[in-house]
Amino acid sequence: MRIGIQASYSGGFQETAAEIRDLESAGLDIAAVAEVYTFDAVSQLGYLAAVTERVELLSAIFPIYSRTPALTAMTAAGLDFVSGGRFTLGLGASGPQVIEGWHGVPYDAPLQRTREVVEICRQVWRRERLDHQGKKYTVPLPADQGTGLGKPLKLINTPVREQIPVMLAALGPKNVELAAEIADAWEPIFFVPEKASSVWGDALAAGKAKRDPALGELQVITGVPVAIGDDVESLLEFVRPALALYIGGMGARGKNFYNDLAVRYGYEAEAKTIQDLYLDGKKDEAAAAVPLELVKASSLIGPESYVAERIAAFGEAGVTTLMLQPLDGSREARLRTVETMKRLAG
Repeated sequence: MRIGIQASYSGGFQETAAEIRDLESAGLDIAAVAEVYTFDAVSQLGYLAAVTERVELLSAIFPIYSRTPALTAMTAAGLDFVSGGRFTLGLGASGPQVIEGWHGVPYDAPLQRTREVVEICRQVWRRERLDHQGKKYTVPLPADQGTGLGKPLKLINTPVREQIPVMLAALGPKNVELAAEIADAWEPIFFVPEKASSVWGDALAAGKAKRDPALGELQVITGVPVAIGDDVESLLEFVRPALALYIGGMGARGKNFYNDLAVRYGYEAEAKTIQDLYLDGKKDEAAAAVPLELVKASSLIGPESYVAERIAAFGEAGVTTLMLQPLDGSREARLRTVETMKRLAG
């Protein structure tokens, strides 16, 4: 079981980078940088590449709509270059609120676009002349849509690796099936080990049945809130607002992937209540409505013996990397958490 951590959205990035460097010394395996409607992740990943030596770097995630496929491929190859082959390209569809509200482009055909973006990236990394005739992307641009001067080009530089790992963030059955078919790794959210098979088992099996054996086993990367100790039970309450934000506020009624996941987990009534409260501006009440059972099952909060049991449960459910979201309030405490998690996961 590998141990990772996600860089904070806010605060001083130099301090965050220095902390990740310390965590690297403590055994951290992977560091991720998110890209929502925040600062871009590329500049921060490049900075981390310069100040770290061993830790793997992950974009978590680049939305597929915000860059052309060729730019996504160039960016991944560039980050892999400056990190000495330590980059994993994390991709996801995001959602219509961000894609249309922030990037100003239509949120259409996420499955087809994801498939084609990955195909184009791998073609670019192999330094083939880029000639892609897809349902959503045609490269070079057809003559009747531009000047007619476009021609197939190949990446000038030779990438460090022609097979940069690709991780897909996916929740819905079709998206998960696609991840299991074409990606090196899959990232679910709010992962509950005991319910993973019933929620995602069929989709994973369908995707793996079409998977190229050359990709190897599908890696599973998921984030988990973590607090280890004999008196940390109260920190469960710090997890509720984040779950309420996603289940209640990340999308509209009838178009919220995280709410759909809560329903598939068996919390249909609770998911509706959380969403109604959150969209009515009652965020504290929405957080209070998040089932404690869901908070506990998707977290690692408790004594060492309990956390060790839960790590084993995640592993048995197929998880290969735990991306920690430490609830400890200090840099020193977070360092101890990573050290403890490395020991327990080992």
